[in-house]
Amino acid sequence: MKEQEKPWQGRFDEATDKLVEEFTSSHATDRHLARHDILGSKAHAKTLARAAIISEAELAAILKGLDEVGKEIAAGAFKWSDALEDVHMHIESRLFEIIGDPAHKLHTARSRNDQVALDLRLYLRERIVLVQRLICDMQDALCALATKNISAILPGYTHLQRAQPVLLAHHLLAYFEMLSRDGERFDQMLSRVNILPLGAAALAGTTFPIDRQYTANLLGFDGVAVNSMDAVSDRDSAIEFCAAASLCMAHLSRLCEEIILWSSAEFGFVTLSDSVSTGSSIMPQKKNPDVAELVRGKTGRVYGSLMALLTLMKSLPLTYNRDMQEDKPPLFDAADTLCACLAVTARMIDNTKVNAEKMRRAASQGFLNATDLADYLAAKGLPFRRAHHAAGKAVAFALAQGKELEQLSLEELTRFDKNIQKDIYDFLTLESVVSRRKSIGGTAPQLVKKALAQAKRQIAKERRLLEKLSFEAKGQ
Repeated sequence: MKEQEKPWQGRFDEATDKLVEEFTSSHATDRHLARHDILGSKAHAKTLARAAIISEAELAAILKGLDEVGKEIAAGAFKWSDALEDVHMHIESRLFEIIGDPAHKLHTARSRNDQVALDLRLYLRERIVLVQRLICDMQDALCALATKNISAILPGYTHLQRAQPVLLAHHLLAYFEMLSRDGERFDQMLSRVNILPLGAAALAGTTFPIDRQYTANLLGFDGVAVNSMDAVSDRDSAIEFCAAASLCMAHLSRLCEEIILWSSAEFGFVTLSDSVSTGSSIMPQKKNPDVAELVRGKTGRVYGSLMALLTLMKSLPLTYNRDMQEDKPPLFDAADTLCACLAVTARMIDNTKVNAEKMRRAASQGFLNATDLADYLAAKGLPFRRAHHAAGKAVAFALAQGKELEQLSLEELTRFDKNIQKDIYDFLTLESVVSRRKSIGGTAPQLVKKALAQAKRQIAKERRLLEKLSFEAKGQ
């Protein structure tokens, strides 16, 4: 076989049409897996040597040649061609140019089917760890903003209508919890990704006496795929990554939507620094929250990647089908988009100034303490439904008077229930309303401070675990 011949050339009498070469070529995308492909090939070469399929001299030549190929690719000096469909064929062809015949022994006991499955898993586990680190960065940013504004009170909303006052820190920690679940999903996914498919060959396994567990150990995998057909046809890990990425993007998008609203003149709750904002080409006064808007927009892009992969795989018979070449563009795009959005959103939060006084004024208007009036009456023994009705009547009366509940006189309040006494005014203050929410998970300051301290401990613990997590191949 010559270096520019295709691996299947022996079966064919005609050369591949140039249009077909261009159409079937995937190297423009899968060259992103070059480093992973070389890593897997090194481990495979060592496995072949261990089984005496290649000599130690051939192993040394292969390892040295692969290092040289890797350096060329990293330096941008590598030549790519549609005649060599994918990253695997490019690397093998260049290896042959460098070391000669030993390069053609490297593909013994493997297929491009299990080779690409391996590359994807090597790529995914690295990306998963990167995402987890970026999630920690995002959570750090939320905790820092919450700590800096620990006493700030703003309206909590339902239906985008002011509902009850809450601490801003409590609001921000809601997003911390969402991101924690995202981190857990990626962590759980890692155990399913970190399984070696190499050795499944095309679909049925190999006749050569290779030690797959040895290969797994070299590459830092937790185990070996137990069914060769599933090993080469499985793309669950790519789909699962995009599903977890979609949920994470949904959480980022929700946060960004609130930043967009809060930074508007109508709310004025926060001010974004100039460094994370842009302007208008025609309106000189504009300062736009483009970072938040783009994150919100890119969420649909990641959703699209998930749907593309689900649709791709939904009706493929076992085992490998060329359709699966289309798995990489959506996966790579989703991973790149998620990582970029996590990083830039954390930067935006780091550069957000809270306008606490505006938040407080908003929380002080619109009868956000009406539920507390109902609770006050219920605590006096009134059935809650009757208490709710009385509080509603009081709100309607205050609204007609252009007043807040706490601005009504005691005489006016007792019209709605005789159980209302002078202590109601202490009951209806903003601080009192917030501080009484002491049930687990509530917005009471002492609970929020504990939750914030726990959140910081959780981040520190997660970072320590991630620092210990290494997938470097042994002996590489």
